[in-house]
Amino acid sequence: MEVQPQELLGLTSLELCRFLQSIGEQAFRGKQIYRSIYQRRQFQYDHFTDLSLRLRRKLRQFSRITLPLNHTSQLSADGTRKYLFVLADGQKIESVFIPEPARSTLCISTQVGCPMDCKFCLTALIGFTRNLTGGEIVGQVLRILSDEAEDKGTSAKPINIVLMGMGEPLLNLENVSTALSIMADPAGVGIPAHRITLSTVGLVPKILELARQPVVPNLAISLSATTDEVRNRLMPVNRRFPISDLIAACEGFPLGPRQRLTFEYVLIDGVNDSDSDARRLVKLVARLRAKVNLLALNLGQQNGMRPSPPRQVGRFQEILVSKGLPAYIRRPRGADIFAACGQLHRPSAGCASLIRERVL
Repeated sequence: MEVQPQELLGLTSLELCRFLQSIGEQAFRGKQIYRSIYQRRQFQYDHFTDLSLRLRRKLRQFSRITLPLNHTSQLSADGTRKYLFVLADGQKIESVFIPEPARSTLCISTQVGCPMDCKFCLTALIGFTRNLTGGEIVGQVLRILSDEAEDKGTSAKPINIVLMGMGEPLLNLENVSTALSIMADPAGVGIPAHRITLSTVGLVPKILELARQPVVPNLAISLSATTDEVRNRLMPVNRRFPISDLIAACEGFPLGPRQRLTFEYVLIDGVNDSDSDARRLVKLVARLRAKVNLLALNLGQQNGMRPSPPRQVGRFQEILVSKGLPAYIRRPRGADIFAACGQLHRPSAGCASLIRERVL
């Protein structure tokens, strides 16, 4: 029976050391390989010059390093770049690179598709295929950073990671936790945990589980309603985990001295953007150390819904701020290439047709 090569991408330092021992090598070589892959971003064994030729030949025999394949990329008028990656089994995912003056932000996927069926999200149209592995999650980061650094001369600005791409991260918590550990490890990718944000629709038991993981990122909650009646319609997950349960879970989430919980609120004209909604939102999060990101609905699975007009978005923010709740209006990035919040999808003829109909 033929033995399949061990995929190294996604292995922790300890796992790499154990793998080296399993092929008859010294364990400390695993730490060297770990640094080569994640810190130096070397993905070909020929580049592992701190290893002997004999060991490199052995690695080729017993292992592999498989980054997501950059199938295509699109550049927005605002400088945002959207990547379409092909995985080893042919599945496709999208990720986004957002350059900013003081930092760069990477929006990373955690699943192929998404099962949550939020009514304002285009990803919901394609359903759910599978979870990504830890290596496929980290691989998006490595591929984008390597591409941006080599091809575009990106300076060494701080990097923020947001797990806000395709999928619900907390439904893939085991692999997400592995990826978080590798990304936040100074000997790994080296992106501090305080620069990593995980966004969830509000899976209450998984929020409590996330709080017990070795690496706890910033937490963002996609809320988008202030009553269960409205949130049930917009986000079916609310039927299992109503707003009161979600807020209670947030109360116990660990925060550092300067950290806040983030509540993401998609403003939809005549649905969840009234003055009463704003005042209810203040009361809902009154006991939390929190902030609110406001964003008008982006083009996607709209079901007849329209974005709130700019004046009402501003009005909503004013009410929150006047009550002492920090609130920020998020400027959509990459909307012209469907790279903004709620717009990521796996391209197909059906999706392309739907998009054209809604644009027209």
